[in-house]
Amino acid sequence: MTDASAAARPPAGIASGVSPVRVLVVDDSAIVRGLITRQLEADPGIKVVGSAPHGEAALAELSRRDADVVLLDIEMPVMDGLTALPLILAARPRLKVVMVSSLTRRNAEISLRALQLGAADYIAKPEGGLGSADEFTRDLISKVKALGTPSSRAAKPVANAASAPIPTTPRPGPRPPPTVLAIGASTGGPPALLKVFAALKGAVSQPIFLTQHMPATFTALLAEQLSRAGDRPCREGVEGEIVEAGRCYIAPGGWHMTVVRERAGPTIRLNQDPPESFCRPAVDPMFRSLAKVYGAGVLAVILTGMGADGAKGCVALADAGGRFAVQDEATSVVWGMPGAAAETGRAEKVLPLDEVGPWMRHMASAAAA
Repeated sequence: MTDASAAARPPAGIASGVSPVRVLVVDDSAIVRGLITRQLEADPGIKVVGSAPHGEAALAELSRRDADVVLLDIEMPVMDGLTALPLILAARPRLKVVMVSSLTRRNAEISLRALQLGAADYIAKPEGGLGSADEFTRDLISKVKALGTPSSRAAKPVANAASAPIPTTPRPGPRPPPTVLAIGASTGGPPALLKVFAALKGAVSQPIFLTQHMPATFTALLAEQLSRAGDRPCREGVEGEIVEAGRCYIAPGGWHMTVVRERAGPTIRLNQDPPESFCRPAVDPMFRSLAKVYGAGVLAVILTGMGADGAKGCVALADAGGRFAVQDEATSVVWGMPGAAAETGRAEKVLPLDEVGPWMRHMASAAAA
């Protein structure tokens, strides 16, 4: 992700005594490898330990170098990125692999496939070139540091393992079913969303609103994938569209998506207001608008993602009587967004990914507790 739809606040510098994030850069262009290396090493918390012109060479590099994050191009000679990905993960299961590609429909499709095969994230090369793309550089550094920090590269705890309890705010007693469902996600979101939508298949009639930090080409493809996984119409939101039951509306890349109440009924609005939490689309404006229009009728979930987008929107939903849950740390690729929302103390549940869809399905039924 290279534009404001994907950028997130860069993490603070690496603390004293903590080793820098070690990165392997894999791209068939020596110029691109050099530019990315310089951009990364401008940050003291990152060290590029090697580079390779294709997947086969990357595997050879990893046999003699330790790395935390691999930046993996898609289109390369000898061995392309999608072929190399499972081999890299088989050799180094704890490595975080970020797919890097030009922003074409074909490469977007390959990147989404790579996420299903175990890639941690993706980033699109800016059309104008890497050298002057400040947003690309900020996004690249943010992803590398979020995915490669010691807490991220350590083994994940087993879901539901004993740990310090996270404060939640359960709502007592039965309540009517929600009017709408809402989801926010970022890093690691697409595979998580496929699981959630598969769990909701055939059981939820409410409209679903979704903001996933992605460029435009990716959000259109994600809509197609979710339509198939959940057997429901999913598409990017359209300015002025009247909200209908049974549909899923996805914020288009580069646009904030909100809902307003018009005479004809709740209506989709798109805008290019400034990014929030360095994101456009952002979860917070969508959640705030849903709180105003639907109030206590909103049921929301924050899934895996870096940064804190969605936390303020969750508070707005809770203040309006709505309800929300978050994905737990053990099953999140990055526990930034769900962690920030959990820290508000207003979440009803902190759930492993496999339980998110069933929980939403249960809560969407009549008189759910």
